[in-house]
Amino acid sequence: MSAITCFKAYDLRGRIPGELNDDVAYRVARGYAEFLSPKRVVVGRDIRLSSAGLADAVCRGLTDSGVDVYDIGICGTEGVYFATFDGGYDGGIMITASHNPPDYNGMKFVREQSKPISADNGLQEIRRFAERGEFPEAKTRGTRASLDTLQQYVAHLLTYVDVARLKPLKIVVNAGNGGAGLIIDQLQRHLPFEFIKVHHEPDGHFPNGIPNPMIEENRAPTIEAIRAHGADLGLAWDGDFDRCFFFDEHADFIEGYYIVGLLASILLRGEPGGKVVHDPRLTWNTLEIVKAAGGQAIQSKCGHAFIKQRMREVDAVYGGEMSAHHYFRRFAYCDSGMIPWLLVAQILCESGKPLSTLVGERIALFPVSGELNYRVPDPRVAIAALEARYARLAHKVDRTDGLSYEFANWRFNLRASNTEPLIRLNVEARGSQELMQAKTQELLGLLRSRGAVAADH
Repeated sequence: MSAITCFKAYDLRGRIPGELNDDVAYRVARGYAEFLSPKRVVVGRDIRLSSAGLADAVCRGLTDSGVDVYDIGICGTEGVYFATFDGGYDGGIMITASHNPPDYNGMKFVREQSKPISADNGLQEIRRFAERGEFPEAKTRGTRASLDTLQQYVAHLLTYVDVARLKPLKIVVNAGNGGAGLIIDQLQRHLPFEFIKVHHEPDGHFPNGIPNPMIEENRAPTIEAIRAHGADLGLAWDGDFDRCFFFDEHADFIEGYYIVGLLASILLRGEPGGKVVHDPRLTWNTLEIVKAAGGQAIQSKCGHAFIKQRMREVDAVYGGEMSAHHYFRRFAYCDSGMIPWLLVAQILCESGKPLSTLVGERIALFPVSGELNYRVPDPRVAIAALEARYARLAHKVDRTDGLSYEFANWRFNLRASNTEPLIRLNVEARGSQELMQAKTQELLGLLRSRGAVAADH
């Protein structure tokens, strides 16, 4: 048995070539086929330099297992989601490492209807098959064919807006040298928007830094372009563009939490009693907006596999995480980095209001700390310290994901990372930036006394 170390909670990700290489990719594809027994599988890849070779190895593993492969080429993760559910395929594999450094790569897996495969529903079985490396000989070798789904995918994206009601907007788009620019170019011919393109060309070397807008210094080119061009809106994506990040007309970065509330209000129109799934890290703004719109807010553990499963269970119209993942019922409950900005652009056009106005009141009502990441010797010790300090004072305790404590005018969530010795802290308050900041510093002081050190992300 040869151990494969790059399996994570929701996907596979590792450094090239030590952790992930053609041999590992081939065995993982064979393991996927052994677990799922699919007949037809979609395969796509991002723009990383190693992705084409890994895709070849995956396709070879699938065809050696008797699976017919439909190769959609370079795309975003949502391209695989779309192709899988739209074409009625048995599964899909995306070769991507999202926002990781250039010397990383990985894979994301779905089954029929783009249902996610994660650690609790198949990923560990795939790992065991791959590590054992003993695969039955297929009666008939599968075939590999190219499949062009780009036009159908773009046509689907355009169904989320009424193009006739859109007005000219000036929009800065920063693809981070990832793949998002390829789709913006396709959408551009259908939309009345002027796009100011930053780091637009796909380049697997990532010459302008890792495509991760969560890192503050990576936001500077988008901010500068908004100011230089007087843009109405700024957008940035990670490498496989399954996350979309927003900047308002003042070039201020908008926390994903407030976009969740805005999208919920949009998607609940015409959906009385519609359900919205959210994560537990920050909640008060979402709860208030969903209630006001006549919807029902449903909490889920963080992470795309959990959100998607919960959405399917309750047939939610929308799901949102503060990490800039947004999920849509009409997109097979999957996340998309393109649908969110199209919906927001429509609201800007219809309302005549800038983004700062649409979210500004909510930011004032529920100020937040933003997610603070700290490295700790033992996450359990750090969480226990906060429990000892706050348990008796809390009005409400929730353990859906990590530890959430609510008080009269503020709340916090502290959770351990699934993959690293990290803890992630989020704090929000009702109507008081000062209270939020004071409580954040109070919590961080307690964590630092238990050895916590600020992480890079």
